Amino acid sequence: MKTRTSVLYKDGFWAFLMLLPNIVGFLMFLLLPVLATFVISFSGWNLTDSFQFNGFRNYKELFQDPVFPQVLGNTFYFTLVSVPVGIVLSLLLAVFLNQKLNLMRFYRAAFFIPVISSMVAVGVIWQWIYNPEFGLLNYALSWFGIDGPAWLTSTHWAMPAIIITSIWKSLGFNMLIFLAGLQSISESYYEAADIDGASWFSKFRNITVPLLSPTTFFVTVMSVINSFQVFDTVYLMTQGGPARTTSVLVFYIFQNAFQYFRMGYASAMAYVLFFIVLIVTFVQFWRQKKWSIY
Repeated sequence: MKTRTSVLYKDGFWAFLMLLPNIVGFLMFLLLPVLATFVISFSGWNLTDSFQFNGFRNYKELFQDPVFPQVLGNTFYFTLVSVPVGIVLSLLLAVFLNQKLNLMRFYRAAFFIPVISSMVAVGVIWQWIYNPEFGLLNYALSWFGIDGPAWLTSTHWAMPAIIITSIWKSLGFNMLIFLAGLQSISESYYEAADIDGASWFSKFRNITVPLLSPTTFFVTVMSVINSFQVFDTVYLMTQGGPARTTSVLVFYIFQNAFQYFRMGYASAMAYVLFFIVLIVTFVQFWRQKKWSIY
């Protein structure tokens, strides 16, 4: 009995030792910054002056800031367009790549390359594609007699350009998840549908879409969370312009924290963003029982 207890203590010690780097990393790089941000959000700290609490002043100022509704609207605009369009495109792409065709592994790898590519490289490539003078997109549009706009400097087209780039960057990741979901569906359902003479669209609508609903739910939740945190695409391609039409919430937080050095105000904004994402995610989980089939 004593020997067995000794072995358990020894195993527990080694298990704790193996987990220690992750525990330290979680405390130092996640929990501590989260708690520090919460405390800073009640201060007027600007990195140089002494730390002073100012109560809820940052939160009051937030709702009087004329820029805040605009960046919040831009964030919702980005989310409401990029998430459904990205999900539909990645689902259709996964259905196509689930066929038994030649060079299928090459196609799957090709569509996944943007996911592992550096965002800096992606930004440079798409800035060249959107260039109004020698860009590839306007050149392609000219074949159809369409005079393309100055995408990244137009107040109407800058946000759609950001959305297209973001969808292209994340398409491969969502496609991979849908592909895994498709391959988990039993072939017997499709064979039974073939016996009944069902068309491709009928099988897609009545078998594929319902049985993929758990996968679709997961992709939707992750896509919404990621879209509320979009930053690098905006920072690299437009710097929030023109006229703040592409300035989203995280970019505005970055500006207040590291350009205006208003750490307290930026922290308050970060917590508002956290509660927005929390509420949206809660609503998604609440509604998923209505359409997700397990």
